[in-house]
Amino acid sequence: MDLYKINKKYSFFLLLFNIIFLISISKYFENKQIEFQYQTIICFFLISIIGVSHGALDHLKGYKLMKIYKLENKSYFYLAYIAVSLIVIFTWMIIPEIVLIIFLMVASYHFGKEDSCVEQNTKSLVYDFLYLFKGSVIIIAPLLFHNEKTNEIFQILNLDLGFLTSKFLILMIFVSFIANIIITVQSNNGGFLIADWTNIILLNVFLSPLIAFTIYFCFLHSVRHSLSLIYEIDRNDFKVGFYKFIRKALPLTLTTLLLFIISLYLLANYYAFDDAILKVIFIGLASLTFPHILLEYLVEKNEK
Repeated sequence: MDLYKINKKYSFFLLLFNIIFLISISKYFENKQIEFQYQTIICFFLISIIGVSHGALDHLKGYKLMKIYKLENKSYFYLAYIAVSLIVIFTWMIIPEIVLIIFLMVASYHFGKEDSCVEQNTKSLVYDFLYLFKGSVIIIAPLLFHNEKTNEIFQILNLDLGFLTSKFLILMIFVSFIANIIITVQSNNGGFLIADWTNIILLNVFLSPLIAFTIYFCFLHSVRHSLSLIYEIDRNDFKVGFYKFIRKALPLTLTTLLLFIISLYLLANYYAFDDAILKVIFIGLASLTFPHILLEYLVEKNEK
């Protein structure tokens, strides 16, 4: 199993598929923006199942970290993980604007680093900024191509980014492209990062912000991270690794789905249904992203 070749083939296949599919069906939609009925609830379930599944093996990484720290009680990991998630949720309730801004920056860095599929052999801040700028296209692209609808989502989350000008957004798109070029040249990865960047732009040109993010998060970011986990499980047989990954990831994935549904049920009593879904998706992702990234950082730091 060659993980590099799989990532490369998958990136170019996804780009080719989206070019053909999006251009083919866009003529049937007004203003060339593809939207469909029940899209919000469909995106909710896709993110809750496929999207979060790439973090469903965090408990195994947690066990590895506990061995490093010589802790035997596995419940300590779950308590710590849940505690960080709850802190994020409660802090969001108190200062939502600040938490959301931090989340967008952390998520941009995480997307940029994890989707690059390269080992960072230096602690230089240059690489950290490259990853940040590379991943920022996930937030900047919908603001550039569908500014009003994207800001509606942010306003539901208590943040107004309407002050960002189109010139600034275009500049940031350009910076993200340059960051992709530099990482591509440095890692010699055959250009699949440029294919990914093009894919993200294409999705945001044709699709509404939520649909574009869902497709990226579920079928590019999550799939790519899951491929690396499958590779770790079994480097020789992809099918064996895949089935083991599904079996190991299923319990926590279903648990997360259940918690998201319960949260949606509770919030739907206070907000419009679609607004409640957006709050569950993004606040839920934030509460999972922070402990997920912290865990990966600690594991990576202690394995060096």
